[in-house]
Amino acid sequence: RRAMAVLRVRHCRALLYCRRAPPRCPACGGDLRGAGLANAPVRLPCPFRHGHGQPRAFLIRPSRGTFLHGYDGHGDLHVGITDSRGVVYNYDQEGVHRAGSGWEQCISIPLVQPDMWELLQQWDNLLEEFSLEEAWLPHRYEEQQHNCYTFALAFVNRVRQGRGRAALSKAEFTERFLLPRTTEASRYLALQQQLAHRDVYIVPLAEQEHDS
Repeated sequence: RRAMAVLRVRHCRALLYCRRAPPRCPACGGDLRGAGLANAPVRLPCPFRHGHGQPRAFLIRPSRGTFLHGYDGHGDLHVGITDSRGVVYNYDQEGVHRAGSGWEQCISIPLVQPDMWELLQQWDNLLEEFSLEEAWLPHRYEEQQHNCYTFALAFVNRVRQGRGRAALSKAEFTERFLLPRTTEASRYLALQQQLAHRDVYIVPLAEQEHDS
């Protein structure tokens, strides 16, 4: 299931978020239909992707439900790494899974640039060999210290070190790659929640932002 689109309209020192642009501004009563290009509705891009269509990526999804249906912003998250065909390698208390479904609504972080030709060719073999290592046997799983994130980040660092780059700590990877995406997703989910109960959600613009 997909969420309905969120539109943003800028008008009278406010941002109006809605599903369908109203003919008149609910904040000032002004006519929106002839308000000009600067006030035209803009569709906000959905931050969630069909994970199985995202090759060679780091994926995040809720452990239960999906981001748009059933996730309250506080539940556990699960992460995985896709191969070139969108199969998601992920680790839990049962060991490594190779999932061809179940990751249809994810935050996706691409891991390989199009010009990394050698890595593009090697990716699937590297991921499969990595997943077979003893570190990822079921009995090694530990919820806090040796989990799905440990597995995914260890593979990212294996690839980085193979290319002569320094390994990233969990904090570094989270700050550089995850936080920008998860912050965007949180804002989008907050707007979805607001629009579940009202037709228009109005956010006043700060004075300096209005004048800039």
